[in-house]
Amino acid sequence: MTPNRETQEKRQHSTTWIPYSYYECRLPEWFVNVPMHWHSEFELIYILHGRGEFICGSRKLEAGEGELLLIPPNMLHATYPCREQKAVLTEKEQEGCGGSFSKAGLVPMVYDALVFSPVMLGAGSGDRCTNECIRPVIKGNIRTNVCIRRGAAAYEELKALAERIFSCVRDNSARSDLLLKSELLRLIWTLEESGEIVFEKGGTGGETEAVRPALEYMALNFREDITVEQLAGLVHLSESHFMRCFRKAVGIGAIEHLTQLRIQAACEALSDGAEQIADIAFACGYSNLSNFNRQFLKRVGCSPKEYRKRNRET
Repeated sequence: MTPNRETQEKRQHSTTWIPYSYYECRLPEWFVNVPMHWHSEFELIYILHGRGEFICGSRKLEAGEGELLLIPPNMLHATYPCREQKAVLTEKEQEGCGGSFSKAGLVPMVYDALVFSPVMLGAGSGDRCTNECIRPVIKGNIRTNVCIRRGAAAYEELKALAERIFSCVRDNSARSDLLLKSELLRLIWTLEESGEIVFEKGGTGGETEAVRPALEYMALNFREDITVEQLAGLVHLSESHFMRCFRKAVGIGAIEHLTQLRIQAACEALSDGAEQIADIAFACGYSNLSNFNRQFLKRVGCSPKEYRKRNRET
């Protein structure tokens, strides 16, 4: 199933004029996590410091400093910080991440993300290269190794490519876009040559596709009252089967995912505006302020008031 315009991520990552967006990301310092979502663009992630947990389609993995992820279009994906007990940072890693852990016991992670349109790879042309090598990646008809580990066959070359790619996007000029296109094409070529992209029929996990309509609905309506019964009915599954499929596809339960969507929206509102905390809680789907404060503290590691103060100071 390919998401339509109504169910894609609302943020616009690319335009005809500039077909990509660059993001510097710090978890959990700037935002607690990146909840499950999808978009019609590719996403290249380069981890600079720390480590985190990623869900990409039906795959769940942990990646750390120096490692790369290439997420193809329309793949459901999410990013979460690791817990301290799962991964203890070295002093060097702690320094690179700002030298502090959150009160929630989360390991900080800093990474660069480039979300780019397939047109950067020549997706609009009809030559054999595009038809045989690019479009299968876009459509998800091939198997790709989403995470490029340090021990990968062409790791050093891929790492150097990633560094040049992010250098281009930071420069943010038409001249740099020319080099950026060539480096992205070389990235795909290198991945194929090293066996990280295998041109054979594959596909995303059945659980991922089964719960995708529910994820779409939650992304658009997380401010409303939503029940497991309602979500299960939406995808025509029994509640128990839906909960098993959802946890297998997303890594957490449906109610926990709903809570994360609400807390993420609250974090954005606390950072961007001057609304009363009670109004933000209500706007994010909470009818009880004390419950909102409790859920926020549990997942962010500080109160909403402390979070707003911290973000205004940075």
